[in-house]
Parts: sequence; C-alpha cells; structure tokens
Amino acid sequence: MSKAVIVGGGVIGLLSAYELARRGVSVTLLDQGDFGAACSTGNAGWVTPSLSGPVPAPGLVWTSLRWMLSRDSPLYIRPSAVPRLAPWLFEFWRHCNPRDYEAGLHATAELGRHTFELFDKLSEHIEFEMHKAGMLFVCLQRGSVKHIVDDVEAMRDYGYDSPVILSPKELREFEPGISGPMEAAVWVKEERHIRPESLMRGTVAWLQANGVELRPGVEVTGFRRRGRQITAVETRVGSFEADQVLIAAGAWTGRVAAKAGVRIPMTAGKGYNVTVQNSKVSLQHPLYLVDVRVAVSPYNGALRIAGTMELSGINTILDTPRVDALRRGANRYIAGWDQGTAQTSWVGMRPMMPDGLLALGSVPQYDNLFVASGHAMMGISLGPSTAATIAEYMTTGKSPVDLTPFNPVRFDRSFTGRLAGRLS
Repeated sequence: MSKAVIVGGGVIGLLSAYELARRGVSVTLLDQGDFGAACSTGNAGWVTPSLSGPVPAPGLVWTSLRWMLSRDSPLYIRPSAVPRLAPWLFEFWRHCNPRDYEAGLHATAELGRHTFELFDKLSEHIEFEMHKAGMLFVCLQRGSVKHIVDDVEAMRDYGYDSPVILSPKELREFEPGISGPMEAAVWVKEERHIRPESLMRGTVAWLQANGVELRPGVEVTGFRRRGRQITAVETRVGSFEADQVLIAAGAWTGRVAAKAGVRIPMTAGKGYNVTVQNSKVSLQHPLYLVDVRVAVSPYNGALRIAGTMELSGINTILDTPRVDALRRGANRYIAGWDQGTAQTSWVGMRPMMPDGLLALGSVPQYDNLFVASGHAMMGISLGPSTAATIAEYMTTGKSPVDLTPFNPVRFDRSFTGRLAGRLS
C-alpha cells in the first residue's frame, strides 16, 4: 500500500485524505493547528459554481485603488502591507482584464462541473448540514443585476438554467425576511449551501473511523529529499515517510512549499463573519447582498453574515471596523438579523494566488510532490472536486480535467525568487 502525507488539515486536506483513503492509499494528515479550525470552518459555506469567476475582475484595478483608502471597503489593502505585497498586487492588477477573467472562469467552472454530484455522494458517507435552496442575489440598484445574470448565463454549458429575475414585489413574496428598498433580485436555483463546521467534523469522524492517521499540532520544518523524490516530511515531532506528498496548507502553502525549494506566490485574503444563534429573522434562502458584497447563510438554529477581502499578509488580527462594515451592510437589507441568543465574530485567511486561480497539480522539481491550494472564496464549493481530481492524479497519473491553468509554479518566469520568498 502506498503512503501519502498531506500537509494541511482544512477542507482541501481533509477531503483529499478522504478521496485518497477511498482509493486504498495509506494517509497521514498533518496540521500545525487543529483540523478544520481555520478558514475552512468560518466561511459562508456556499456551494456556488456560478461564482467561478476569479477575484481579479475587469474594472477592479481603479476600484481597488479607491477602496484602499477606506478601511471598511469590500476590498481593503492595508497601506502598511503595500511595500511587501507590491509585486503580488502588480500581478493581481495585471490579471484584471476580460480575457484572463473569462479564461479563469471557464477553467474553474470545468473543474467544478460535477460539484453537486460530488456533494451528494459525499453525503452518503459523511454526515453534515446541507441545504438545497438555491442562491438569491439581492440588489439595491437594478443595474447591479446585469453582471450576475451574465455570469450565470456563462454557466449554461455547465448544466445551469437561465436565472430567474424577480421584481421587488416578487422578491418580498419569495423571501419575506428581506427589508429595505430593493430594486431587483436574481434567483439561481441550482446553488446550495452547507454548514462548514459540520462538514469538517463529519469528515474528521470518517477519517478516524477509516484508519487515516491524524496528527494535529504538528509543524512542518522541512522535507527529506533524494534526487527527484521527497522521501519524508520533517516536523518538530519527527519524520513522516512518504511515497507521495500533498501540500494543501491554505494561506501557508507558499511557506511550506518553500521548504522544498518550490516557490508559490500565495498570500492571504482575510475574511470576516458574524454568526448569530437563534436570530429572530428566519430566511428561506442564502443571500448575496450584491451592492455591499456581503454573504448571508441561514443554518439550522443560526444565521451567518460573511464577506470582505483584506490584503494585509498572513495574520489573524480581527479588525473591528471591518466587522462593523459587515453589520452595516446587512442592516440595509435585513432588519433585526443580529437579534438572537448569542453572537460571535470571526476572522480567517483565504489562500490567494495573484491571478485568482488555484494552485493544483504536481511541481516539476519532484516526481512525487503535489499542491492543492489557492481557492480564495471557493474552498467549500470546489473542495470535493479538487480532492477527487488531485486524488485521481496522484494515484493514476491522469487528471479528469486540464490542470494547465492551475500549474502551481506558473509564476516562476513572471516572479523573481525574491518575490516568492517574501510571500511564502
């Protein structure tokens, strides 16, 4: 039986361990903290292939420069981090064009083509909270509808029907929990949402019951190499021998890969959420509050608002003004959402590549080192398809989708070694 060591116990690492174990691989899963405790657990839990467009979008250059001056903007670049992030930001802005956006959207949509089928199969083996209520995009201004409709129409080749456009009157009948002067809404019936904490717990339970070695609190310090092979993962508590190694360390992927001499320009896009237990507002659908870019997810006994993108490097500092901006945004759409029995605020770090695409596949320096990271806001949505793809690739040498757009070292010729080192 072949041995695989996975570095990183978020949703991608956990589901990759699941897929490899089901294929007969002996798996050891390492994480510097606890499993599923970082960005994978506090997000909105959306399963939304229609949102496959990369973060660097047309028109975002000037918008992001304007937002950079506002601490409570949807995309905030902390000024003190600009000198360190400048080369990464240059590449990010360079990809804010229609050609790269369209190419990235279709590459990601192809990877997630079987997302719903994979979630259904996952639910046969793992217990977690999943809702099939579609996704409701709510707009304060009618003009905001167009780009939502355009993105969903682009998904027709991937099994989507045309979205349903709702008038203000139809919206209030469809989702009575919404308040405020809404001008229009778009309902995408195919979408789903899950409670991410439940998926993390359920997957860990399955792995424990099926012989996967789980090692929390283990920090990787290096890799033992022989020629083009990684023979072991070195940690502070000892070595873990491996026939194959998968780095799925989220925002820390660049730092871990650098220990093997592989340069991946990964940084963190911080996101925030507020979760209210037993909110007095009952919503039937997850909402995307388009004009303020806030996600709203109703769960069993809880309501979560999430959003914002902060580029400030890898840190878990909870910036209160950004949480307050989330609250104000939600207040414009949903009166009383924050009235409940308990309330918590959270911050997590989304792994971000400069072009907004995943780092997924093998690296040319080694025959047995693989990477699965860079999902930004799509970690839950693309988790099962990423795991199934990388597990198939690791066990057969063949991928069910074209991995060329996701080449983990695609920036080698565009970035200096100094850049990759500073961001990893």
